[in-house]
Amino acid sequence: MTAPAPLLFENVRLIDPADGLDAVGALLVADGRIVERGTDAGKSLPEGTQRIDGKGAVLAPGLVDMRVFTGEPGAEHRETLSSAGDAAAAGGVTTLVLMPDAEPVIDDIALVDFIARRAQATAPVNIVPTAAATRGLNGVEMAELRLLTDAGAVALSNGRKPITNAQVMRRILTYARDFGALLIHQPEDPDLKGSGVMNAGETATRAGLAGIPHEAETIMLERDMRLVRLTGGRYHAAQLSAAESAGIVRAAKANGLDVTAGVSINHLCLNENDIGTWRSFLKMSPPLRTEDDRRALIAALADGTIDVIVSAHDPQDVEMKRHPFAEAADGATGLETLLAAGLRLVHSGDLTLSRLIAAMTLGPARILGLDAGTLQPGRAADLVLFDPDAPWICDRKQLRSRSKNTPFHGARFQGRVLMTTVAGRIVHS
Repeated sequence: MTAPAPLLFENVRLIDPADGLDAVGALLVADGRIVERGTDAGKSLPEGTQRIDGKGAVLAPGLVDMRVFTGEPGAEHRETLSSAGDAAAAGGVTTLVLMPDAEPVIDDIALVDFIARRAQATAPVNIVPTAAATRGLNGVEMAELRLLTDAGAVALSNGRKPITNAQVMRRILTYARDFGALLIHQPEDPDLKGSGVMNAGETATRAGLAGIPHEAETIMLERDMRLVRLTGGRYHAAQLSAAESAGIVRAAKANGLDVTAGVSINHLCLNENDIGTWRSFLKMSPPLRTEDDRRALIAALADGTIDVIVSAHDPQDVEMKRHPFAEAADGATGLETLLAAGLRLVHSGDLTLSRLIAAMTLGPARILGLDAGTLQPGRAADLVLFDPDAPWICDRKQLRSRSKNTPFHGARFQGRVLMTTVAGRIVHS
């Protein structure tokens, strides 16, 4: 593959949360790396430089999405690495972190290697795998954690399935601690969840649906915090959905535990009332909760208690979603709408643009130790150029993902990606 031509982004608003940069200027890219930035950037240009007039648009680090599911390998009809990569590029996501839920499960070093090679050959963006913390995601037998991380897995996770056995969780945290590995866990007690399909409360009762109490999340999260304190391991709560969960993480951080947390864009922008007349595209795990929970999660994101915003991209085909609400599969696509939906929080005054960008770039990059999330010279030129005010309406038929199960179909957005580059190569324009 030939090297991409040098790029000069001119007349752009540069936002880099790594050092608080928010200024109008220019940025020069060559050989896949950021060369210089600022008001004086580009006074001396390499031969063949392509000049791009940003016309005042925002230039920021490419987004890093820490929670993405696809169908490959095993269910390519739902999503391939290639189609997920195309969707990511259109949404300004330059690095996506793949969960180990696949057929077969990513619990073998050969599969970690397969994902890395397959993604490099077919996807326009960076795709990095996590590896299963337990064999087959069964929550019982610990996988070969050190070998999997040495093979290229950026973290360990049990994907959609929580690890209910406290002794198994203790062993994983202890062993992973010895070589600095991160465990990404979705805290949810399956026994308390039971047959629940949406948030427990008046809305579920009126809809005639079984509810999931927020205690299904908070009790498991409290257990995990105690095990982190016991073992000294590194822990990331994949998705918080309840106000009380934010308080638990806040207390853990205050006590010096090596804990971080994420929240899906769905739980920041939607609540249980949006489900309306049993809209199955809004059936998720964890479920959408109350407006008070949503507001508390936004506040926790603003004050730094929550570190990361994820898309929780989980493609499901029409046969899995076009069912009565209780029988439909959980999950929603989100790569293409992640930034646009996040900008709603900026336009509403709930978040600063810099904080939003930090939670989608610098936060996940630092947690995972990736060469991403900043505009500093010498770093990889993974960039997103976007107009934060451009209006558009989400139409699921126009999404690049193979599955169209977006919760934002018909939503009016203000803010659109204009261009995405990965290692200095334009992958969406």
